[in-house]
Amino acid sequence: MSERTFGVEEEFLLVDAEGRPAAAAPAVLRGSPEELQPELVTCQVESVTPVCGDVDELLGCLRDQRRQLVEGAAEKGLRLLATGTPPVEDTARLTPGARYRRIADHFRGLMDSVNVCGCHIHVGVPDRETGIGVLNHLRPWLPVLLALSANSPFAEGADTGYASWRYLAMSRWPSGGPPPFAESAEHYESLVGDMAQSGAVLDPANLYWDIRLSPRHPTVEVRVCDVAPTAEEAALLAVLVDGLAATARARLDSGETAEPVSQDVLRADLWRAARDGLAGQCVDPRTRSLRPAGETLLGLLDEVRPQLQDGAKEFAEQTLADVLARGGGAARQREVLARNGDFAEVVAFLAGQTKA
Repeated sequence: MSERTFGVEEEFLLVDAEGRPAAAAPAVLRGSPEELQPELVTCQVESVTPVCGDVDELLGCLRDQRRQLVEGAAEKGLRLLATGTPPVEDTARLTPGARYRRIADHFRGLMDSVNVCGCHIHVGVPDRETGIGVLNHLRPWLPVLLALSANSPFAEGADTGYASWRYLAMSRWPSGGPPPFAESAEHYESLVGDMAQSGAVLDPANLYWDIRLSPRHPTVEVRVCDVAPTAEEAALLAVLVDGLAATARARLDSGETAEPVSQDVLRADLWRAARDGLAGQCVDPRTRSLRPAGETLLGLLDEVRPQLQDGAKEFAEQTLADVLARGGGAARQREVLARNGDFAEVVAFLAGQTKA
């Protein structure tokens, strides 16, 4: 197996003192390094780590990039939030640019759902055919990763009843949700081409599947996750995805094919994970049974543990234990609201958690 590498993209919200999304990304990012970038709307910023070889390197990059964005926001009197959806009213405005305007003109009312923040994890693959094999092996685990990351229970000042409202918002897009099982790289490209024929996809970067071959890098990109509450949890997601990818490649090398779980079944599993997050039930892809989400996550860790290396095993075990003890991001937000009854306290909690 070739050298293993991974990287993470994180999207964040900029909010004012009252917690309202602030159209300030250009001002906050002025003079920043190129790995800190604008997003589709002006109240969002994105960080992109370099290619990393181990969890210590990745965690250092994630912490440093969050620190830079927190400080840039503070200089403008704003706060940075790591949450999948704005807890209070959404006043998003489109970032200037011909590509963004083209997307808005084409997809129309769907633009109401773009002010959401995800965590995208890239794992390196030697070629696109191997990438398809990895993608197919990872597909059944997408609901488990979503349950772990679910961090968007609120929208427009109300509890949605879901742990990941962001996931439901992105599923409305014509290329949202899980990809179909691909027989080969050629089959994958033909599926994308057929979607482009209808206009459901404008360009390769406009493909919003929960997992895809990156259009720009030699990677498989997992896009199912909400932005993580903390840098440590973002690194945990990356370690688990890297472990799943390494497990997949080992099985591919031994001639084992992935289970072709149907797209409709997978969509149903993802809906349940978005609803419940860590606090409820999640389908275990090994047994196809509904189990407590925490137990299913421990099963995921068992699945990848033989492939974790360079301190990743100890980091994953400890960090996952911490998350299961504290509860997922959505549960933590709800606990603050239940304790204080005030969304201003939720915003303050999110800002402190992001900064920490």
